[in-house]
Amino acid sequence: MFSKFFINRPNFAIVVSLLIVIAGIVAIRTLPVQEYPDVVPPQIVVSTTYSGADAKTLEESVASVLEQQLNGVEHMLYMMSTTSPSGLLTMNLYFEVDTDIAQAKLDVNNRIRIAESKLPDAVKRQGVEVADKSADVLRVLALTSKDNRYDTTYMANYAINNILEEFKRIPGVAEASVVGNQEYSIRVWLDPQKLAFYEVTPSEVISAIQAQNEQFPVGQLGQEPMEKPLAYTYTVTSKGRLKTPEAFGDILIKTQSDGSSLFLKNVASVELGAEKYFFKGLFNNQPMAAIRVYLTSSANALEVSDLLDQKIEELSRHFPEGLRIDATYDPTTFVRASIHEVIVTLLEAIVLVIGVVYLFLGNLRATLIPVLAIPVSIVGTFAGFYASGFSINLLTLFGLTLAIGLVVDDAIIVIENIERILRKEALSVKEATIKAMQEITAPVLAIVLVLSAVFIPAAFMGGLSGTMSRQFAVTIVISVTISGLVALTLTPALCALILKQEEEEPLWLIRKFNALFDLLTQRFGQIVTKTIRYGAFNLLLFGVMIFGIYQLSHHIPTGLIPKEDKGVFFAVSTLPSGASLSRTHEVNRFVGEVAMRFSDVAKVGGFSGSDFSSKAYTTDAGYSYVRLNDWDQRKDANQSVEALSKAMLKEFSKNKEARIIAVAPSSIIGLGVSGGFEMYIQDKTGGNYAALETYAKEIVQRASKREELQAVRSTLSAGTPQYRIDVDEAKVKAYGVNIADVYTTIQAMFGSVYVNDVNLFGRNYKVNVQAKDEFRETIQNYGDVYVKSSSGAFIALNELMTLQRTLNPSITKRFNMFPSAQILGETAMGYSSGDALRIMEEIAQEVLPENYAIAWGGASLQEKILLGKGNLSFVFAVLFIFLILVALYESWLIPWAIVLAVPFALLGAYAGVWLRGLQNDIYFQIGLITLVGLSAKNAILMVEFALQKMEEGLSLIDATIEGAKIRFRPIIMTSLAFIAGTIPLALSSGAGANSRHIIGTTVVGGMLTLTLIGVFFTPLFFYGMMKIKEKIL
Repeated sequence: MFSKFFINRPNFAIVVSLLIVIAGIVAIRTLPVQEYPDVVPPQIVVSTTYSGADAKTLEESVASVLEQQLNGVEHMLYMMSTTSPSGLLTMNLYFEVDTDIAQAKLDVNNRIRIAESKLPDAVKRQGVEVADKSADVLRVLALTSKDNRYDTTYMANYAINNILEEFKRIPGVAEASVVGNQEYSIRVWLDPQKLAFYEVTPSEVISAIQAQNEQFPVGQLGQEPMEKPLAYTYTVTSKGRLKTPEAFGDILIKTQSDGSSLFLKNVASVELGAEKYFFKGLFNNQPMAAIRVYLTSSANALEVSDLLDQKIEELSRHFPEGLRIDATYDPTTFVRASIHEVIVTLLEAIVLVIGVVYLFLGNLRATLIPVLAIPVSIVGTFAGFYASGFSINLLTLFGLTLAIGLVVDDAIIVIENIERILRKEALSVKEATIKAMQEITAPVLAIVLVLSAVFIPAAFMGGLSGTMSRQFAVTIVISVTISGLVALTLTPALCALILKQEEEEPLWLIRKFNALFDLLTQRFGQIVTKTIRYGAFNLLLFGVMIFGIYQLSHHIPTGLIPKEDKGVFFAVSTLPSGASLSRTHEVNRFVGEVAMRFSDVAKVGGFSGSDFSSKAYTTDAGYSYVRLNDWDQRKDANQSVEALSKAMLKEFSKNKEARIIAVAPSSIIGLGVSGGFEMYIQDKTGGNYAALETYAKEIVQRASKREELQAVRSTLSAGTPQYRIDVDEAKVKAYGVNIADVYTTIQAMFGSVYVNDVNLFGRNYKVNVQAKDEFRETIQNYGDVYVKSSSGAFIALNELMTLQRTLNPSITKRFNMFPSAQILGETAMGYSSGDALRIMEEIAQEVLPENYAIAWGGASLQEKILLGKGNLSFVFAVLFIFLILVALYESWLIPWAIVLAVPFALLGAYAGVWLRGLQNDIYFQIGLITLVGLSAKNAILMVEFALQKMEEGLSLIDATIEGAKIRFRPIIMTSLAFIAGTIPLALSSGAGANSRHIIGTTVVGGMLTLTLIGVFFTPLFFYGMMKIKEKIL
């Protein structure tokens, strides 16, 4: 017998266990810590700029060209393109979870090289960037100035010159950038009236700058070959590029007829300003320069965040006086708090399990043995994590919490059987241990096999849900396997050493408990007898229960993972189409003022001129990060993020300038920029954005009336007021004007023309020419600008062109190559994301005509995928257990007695989740799979001993009842120990509590009904199957 070796050599058993613990301790020190494993579909971001192009032009000439080439790249789930009025194109390509992202990036690069020949020349000169970047931001930082001593342009460029490059060198950082592209630029602000007075055109100004701000290589004196030898060789340099705004102001434009010189400063003001001015930021309503830091797709957020904090601390020691840096948004704060709460729950579970074990075993010696078994199995599991390439994350910690109740089971079964033999037979402790192990080895092995097998299907599932299930599954399998090894080695060895043949008199409470349990065992035997006697009626009740479970399962909402209080929400502002940046900035200032009146708000970061969902720059949109105090300071229900956001929304609604909504962050870092659902309406007819907006508005209007939904909005605005210029080419030719000069002048005055570069502070910056702000306020300003004809005459621009007011989208989106309207929304309190998806599908089906379709992105797509896999993994879990039991018992009938216990666990799981208003999601399905194994474990104990009693000569009915009575105490003991270990999950609070509630409630509810009801039916099923076997054979 395997265990006899260790009973005779206890030190050997102790050494084996110590080696397991040491391996686990070593692994803990090296394992990475993160919120979730790599469950987020990795993405490749393709970006480029087409200066001066509007969103529609960018879509037609660049986005569609790249999409046609990128469509069908291997392992891609979907792609999405966003074009903005700033000329920026961003394409997000999302891939399957297990994709080799380096290979995917290479494939994308190769396809883009093929498409480059079809792109506009301006785009080819700019280049197309391909990056491996997470969808969500790792950190948003705010640079602010004490007493406003530094303006935002200075702070932004301090970050560019002294901070960003340091951040980019941190392993795992994909991108670090200043929001708004506020790099220094020599800004030449032209005065059209002075240009007209001095008869100078913008093109002439640009040519003068190009000619006089250039680096000209001159050569060397004495450079070889030389006819006669020289003593020295001298390098000759020229003045080179200009260095200061004053130097640019002294650029000579022309020499006038009177011989005087006309300089740039005579027709323009020159300053060191910012390259772009389409963003404004606030931190606690003080001006800020904002930095965004993004992860690579495969990076560990916590590790990179730690490195980032170290770098910030190092750099901040050298900041100029009065400059400070703060985190406006840091999603890892929630991750750390959530992991801390799970560890606390883990420790609470250990204490409760030990308490239950002591209550049943009744003495400290016996209790000490399973207590010693717990750390061996739990700590040893970390060594299994290391070997499997896992990390310490929420899923593995959840698995360990549940494993506490499982790993103690095997030790309890062994100890209880040894003590039972000691009480009934005159054997020494060692002899009793050997006999007990002869009886119990087979059930222990069967339990280990069953609990391991139940998770095998989950371990091989693909996608996000498969990766999450795999982490949990392998955790349980490793811990249970180690537990089984400990139960067959260390536990019997310690029993032979520690247990006594005659224990001391237990405490009064323990004696009373034992007496009560003996009576309960007798009563249990009587009820089992009646259950078998009235088998037909009880089978009918069983059928009714199955029907009830089926009905109950259809009344539980579905979802991917639960919404959590992450300690932050986003106040998203949308103004009328075309609203100016200054109006948007005032709305964000109002949001900050309102939020900071709430004592539970820690900080507010406002972003004006940026669309929340796409981060594209547009003047009529903005958002604010509202960061709340830590969770231990917000324990009341009215201090939750949902309650506080609702209270603030009432105040926000008083601002009639904008629509302000509250949006939750994404449930998993990288799985979208926000929580809620993400739906796309695809126009497969060719891209009529006006019609697309009409259908999107109708869907939003209907969805907003549903009580299950909130904050439903469309990001498409096809009615942004714009002007279209129509140049009369016939007139241009008739006047002898170069048409290229016409467009250059228009761009120089009303857009911005990049001329060349300037070298400052060790970097290259752009020189940009543009009209002063008072000359580009209205369309009448086009009459103030002139171009020169071939004869030297000056012609006003408004004589050569007409302006027509139009309505076009400021931001366009394409989803899988089709023009699309993005619809986002949140679920109302008390409803799940599954409800939201179902309702949106119903509304879309009612509203959309032919040639329009819907698609899902982000977490919504993963939830749709999960709906098709969750039930499948459960079915396969039951099938695997059944087949293993067939192999163990060499029977196709006996396994049914074990598998039929599963519905009793399902009853409690569904009932518990339904009563608490929770949802059917990944955590619920993981809990169900766990219950399958636990149901089989309890039933195996009864069946195994009933079979042993039959081998001893008892009749079928007597063996069934006797086996049930013998195993009743250990079943109740192990079940209550497991329930006690899981209760902290079900009742926990703090960060990430909702996830723990679901898995805890599922397992506790299932175990309660399994223990209170199922335990009476397993003998009936065994008796029935054996009767069938007798009749067949």
